[in-house]
Amino acid sequence: MRVIYILWLRQMKRYARSKSRVLGAVGQPLLFMLALGYGLGAVFKRAGQGDYLQFLVPGIIAQTILFSAVFWGIQIIWDKQFGFLKETLVAPVPRIKIMIGGALGGATIATFQGVLVLAVSIILGFRPHNLLLVPAALLVSATLALALACFGSGVASIVNDFQGFQAINNFLVLPLYFLSGAIYPLVGIPVLLKVISSVNPLSYAIDALRTLLTGVGHFPFGVDMLALGITTLITVAFGLVTFRRIQA
Repeated sequence: MRVIYILWLRQMKRYARSKSRVLGAVGQPLLFMLALGYGLGAVFKRAGQGDYLQFLVPGIIAQTILFSAVFWGIQIIWDKQFGFLKETLVAPVPRIKIMIGGALGGATIATFQGVLVLAVSIILGFRPHNLLLVPAALLVSATLALALACFGSGVASIVNDFQGFQAINNFLVLPLYFLSGAIYPLVGIPVLLKVISSVNPLSYAIDALRTLLTGVGHFPFGVDMLALGITTLITVAFGLVTFRRIQA
């Protein structure tokens, strides 16, 4: 456990020393909320769907966690480039602990950034449906962050350069987000989009957050949690298997 803690603490210290990461984590979601929440709010309301900001915020929180947690894998490539990873791998500790420690650090940072976005959204007018369910929403956020951090770790273990990592993630991450129902309801959409959203694991994580924070969801909450649990198990296994084979 000490190895995991030290590697987790390293990520925390690097994050604390980079004020630009904190500002960037809030800046982009804030832009989305202002541009979409207020820009499309009137259209959404006229369509009979209610307050668009209430609908949008869970998706923006998931977006923050998604990009932060997945792109934690860049830290692995960075450590490869500067030789730190090689020094870590030759230490007499299991590689599994090295990966878990780093992934927990990335997941913690992503969850914290999600909390910051939630706080900003409350200032802008978002109101949680039930304050007692907010801790449960944070737990869902942390689980999603861990799943995505392990996925990012697995991808970074396969590629050796920043360009390849960004290309793979843009090819996978952006479609996952835009086809998850984060910014539009999954009601009344074309059949093809409905099918894609139904097999998209991110759809269920966002729906679980929306259910807990707004009281309105598309899928049954039990299905959301089952899908999130299976996704987490698969991504953790993917991260562990690929990191064990990594060549620094």
